[in-house]
Amino acid sequence: MDLLKDPDLVNELGPLLSAEAAAEAPAAGMDAADLEQAVWVRLLESGRRAPDPADPAEPARWLRRAVRAEARLARRRARREIPYDHRRTSADARHRRLTDGGPRTGAATGPAPEDALLHGEENRALRSAVARLPGRCPELMRALLSPRDLTYREIAGELGISQGSLGPVRSRCLGCLRRMLAAEVAAPGLRGRER
Repeated sequence: MDLLKDPDLVNELGPLLSAEAAAEAPAAGMDAADLEQAVWVRLLESGRRAPDPADPAEPARWLRRAVRAEARLARRRARREIPYDHRRTSADARHRRLTDGGPRTGAATGPAPEDALLHGEENRALRSAVARLPGRCPELMRALLSPRDLTYREIAGELGISQGSLGPVRSRCLGCLRRMLAAEVAAPGLRGRER
């Protein structure tokens, strides 16, 4: 019995998948719909076949394990990704400069000129990288970053794609953007040999 060809089984597993994803998503730090879609993608990629149609617990057990595995992957990914916020470090340095009696090069309440310059450079680099993304990613990222604060439904209608695919497409686009920016702003390499 093929899970992909049996609509009854897919319809039966849908509510279970939604419930499991809703339960695991907050701890994984991701949206339940994204987790649910990741499990469906895992099912499609694996070409999984149910071992025995007489054993209805087996597909449900596989589904629960897949949800937990995807949630673990999301938690690991979140632990590895540490955002760098230079504004915080430069604000801390400015605060130390002001409290230590050092030279006062700017108002304590407003941003320092170097912060404004760095922020502008970051925005230019980000806009440039978004424009170089492949496929529909530039359109999607512009819609997501729009000051109009569009909902997923409005973005899906504007781009002509299904609302359910926005999360995974957004995830792929952000991954591509992350890799692109990481290559441009490469961290210094390790010295010595890696073990």
